[in-house]
Amino acid sequence: MFDEQELLAALRRHDSDAFTILFETYSDKIYRLAVGLLENELEAEGIVQETFLRFFERIDQFEGRSKVSTWLYRVAYNASMDYLRRDKPHLSIELADEDDALPMPAIFSDWSQWPEGLLSDAEVTAELDKAIAALPEKYRAIFLLREIEGLSTRETAHVTEISISAVKVRLHRARLILRERLAESFSARIGDYAGHG
Repeated sequence: MFDEQELLAALRRHDSDAFTILFETYSDKIYRLAVGLLENELEAEGIVQETFLRFFERIDQFEGRSKVSTWLYRVAYNASMDYLRRDKPHLSIELADEDDALPMPAIFSDWSQWPEGLLSDAEVTAELDKAIAALPEKYRAIFLLREIEGLSTRETAHVTEISISAVKVRLHRARLILRERLAESFSARIGDYAGHG
């Protein structure tokens, strides 16, 4: 198995095994990010193809200052944002000034106090997926990169081309919004669940 530097060297030699390893390692992750951002499986497949095509075209320009994975996520993120701007021209994704204007969530709930049977894995997953999909694009992108894909704050800032502090603010806001939406959703069911208990 290649380490990062060996993989990069092999990719620059146009080693077909290295390309295969790169694709097999990252294609599902890039697809998952694109689906999360676009909510469109067909377009997400196109983003995967475009990401790897761009990478292969520009491999000789890649300086290795960031990890290969970070570079791939950045290409996929930019391609996804380009698609969103074309599809929804009125959409403004990078309004950093608006971050401070977002209201704090009204509902805070201690989920550990809820009936255990209410929080079945499938139900929580479905609700969480729905809540993530409903996040504003700029918060959803940060949440997906940090919490789903596991990128560091610094890597996420590099991918999205915003400051580290802006990443932290947006991630915090995304978590608060999700917590409020899930609290609303599950709170509405607690009475029903307790009544049947």
